Amino acid sequence: MKSYREELWFNTQTRREYINISREVQKTLNQSGIKEGLCLVNAMHITASVYINDDERGLISDYDQWLEQLAPHEPISHYRHNNTGEDNGDAHLKRQVMGREVVVAVTNGRLDFGPWEQIFYAEFDGRRRKRVLVKIIGE
Repeated sequence: MKSYREELWFNTQTRREYINISREVQKTLNQSGIKEGLCLVNAMHITASVYINDDERGLISDYDQWLEQLAPHEPISHYRHNNTGEDNGDAHLKRQVMGREVVVAVTNGRLDFGPWEQIFYAEFDGRRRKRVLVKIIGE
């Protein structure tokens, strides 16, 4: 069995952003040479998430509005975590809801998605450089 590791880097322009990273992950899979196995995609920051869903603008807007209702950014004083000098208590909660990682089967050298499935990087405390780990194992 082989393994391959690569980091994808992002620098979002806004505090919250949702980026379809399916093409970048498939490109990484192509570089790995692995044809059958598993691909782990993991947000390497505790205020970001990786998830799978449909790349439909309305759905992404719905996610953003729903998460902001669940854990609004303001008032910042609402979160004990922010007493440390941070202002991202909401981002930690949003990440917990959306998840840390996804695992996708690799079949014939392709990400084995169901209909409409895409991989997204969700940033909840952006405007600085962040990374995603892609780890592929298989043959």
